[in-house]
Amino acid sequence: MAAAARSTDRPGALEITRKLAEICGPPFARFAGPADEVAGRTARWVAVPGGPHAAAEVLRLAAAHDLTVVPRGAGTKIDWGAAPAQVDIMLDTGRLAGVWHEPQGSSVAEIGAGTPLRAVQATLERTGRRLPVDAPSPGATLGGVLAADEAGPLRHRHGSPCAQLVGVRYLDADGELVSVGVPGTVQFGQAAPSARRGGGPAAGPGGGVAPGGASAVLGAAEVPGLDVARLLCGSQGGLGVLVSATMRVQAVPAGRVWVSRPVWTPLEVHDLVRAVLAARLDPAAIELDLPVPVPLPRRRIPPSHPSVAGRPDHPAVTGRPARPAAAGNLVVLLEGGPADVAERADRLAALLGPESVVNHVAPEWWGRYPFAPGDTALRIEVPINDLHAAVYALRDAAGTPVPVRGSAGIGAVHAALPGSLPPERVASILAAVRGVLLARQGRCVVVSAPPPVRRAVDLWGELPILPRLRNAKAHLDPHHRLAPGRLPGGL
Repeated sequence: MAAAARSTDRPGALEITRKLAEICGPPFARFAGPADEVAGRTARWVAVPGGPHAAAEVLRLAAAHDLTVVPRGAGTKIDWGAAPAQVDIMLDTGRLAGVWHEPQGSSVAEIGAGTPLRAVQATLERTGRRLPVDAPSPGATLGGVLAADEAGPLRHRHGSPCAQLVGVRYLDADGELVSVGVPGTVQFGQAAPSARRGGGPAAGPGGGVAPGGASAVLGAAEVPGLDVARLLCGSQGGLGVLVSATMRVQAVPAGRVWVSRPVWTPLEVHDLVRAVLAARLDPAAIELDLPVPVPLPRRRIPPSHPSVAGRPDHPAVTGRPARPAAAGNLVVLLEGGPADVAERADRLAALLGPESVVNHVAPEWWGRYPFAPGDTALRIEVPINDLHAAVYALRDAAGTPVPVRGSAGIGAVHAALPGSLPPERVASILAAVRGVLLARQGRCVVVSAPPPVRRAVDLWGELPILPRLRNAKAHLDPHHRLAPGRLPGGL
């Protein structure tokens, strides 16, 4: 708020506000307020352009006055990653919204960056299709999901949202509108009523890192369009401002079932995941939930006690020895035709054993993060054969079980450390876990954290692609006007 207030005293600040109002319209340009911040860094102005050409004018104005620009969608991940060095103009993409697709037979859809993912799915569902993207952040926009390369359970079969990208329109740091990938055949226009969102605050950069496509900028004389398009994924708005994305779409599956089984140890999860993958059941997702176990009562209740004797899980009913309270669940999603799904579910239930359960609704925790606001959130990526080693390493370093949730079938999970842990304690846990992961080609990234932790720890760890990422930044944003400092290495 102080930074925003000081901006009104700078020579020319009111003139910049007037020019932003001319570009975006008076209701859509203003000095920033206390809620307009990025990972704790307060903006000076907020601009909500009504279309790509207005957004381009905002970027040209920023370039002319040497101002920085940070895009924001729905604000669901605005506190993820590193704080930018400076936020002059927060470019809200809320009016860059819309969904365009052929009503019948089209396998792609062009979607405005500011369109809420829920609105995208609701619009596509009218013609029996969906975007195979289920990012956990409620209310997230497509642009925010791509900027963070945020993926949910469906990443197991379909890959991350960026893997489904076939074209983009984006603005470079100088305000030039660039189209790459699939040639655009539909003009950017007004959103359909169901796809519009209000002008409230909206999404920002996430914890992703620009993928390996960054090397294409530097290693080839001619850059294929799709490589450039995918460069923007995970870049947190630091390489370009996404205007629209052309994504693959597919028919909504007629049948869906979730087959769950309780699990007690990470090693058991490892064995079960290997068995499921070897059975070739074509799962759409394999998700793990390992909550912190509830401490057992000090006084052991005998099996003959009336309070437990009639329970369906009692040894006298199941015919199996009593086991401790389950530490968590492994859940497999099957999709397809109803008869095919039913047959595969029966095979999977037989594989997982008598403790497995077949449900037609997802568990409550499905597609949700294990962390809450104020926690230190970690993302662990490791080959699936070593996922159990990563979870054990995290438990050993923390000295207690840690909530872990995510895609066990591909070795990508999130974990939560209490926000009350001192920064030096978090740093020691990270060092221990990263030491274990280093030999296993894995990595652990701090997705979000309280400000003292964010300032004190290395959010990214060792990053082999950092030199290529640095060169990509120099190529696409040489003056560091777009979200400076949000990318690894302070880029």
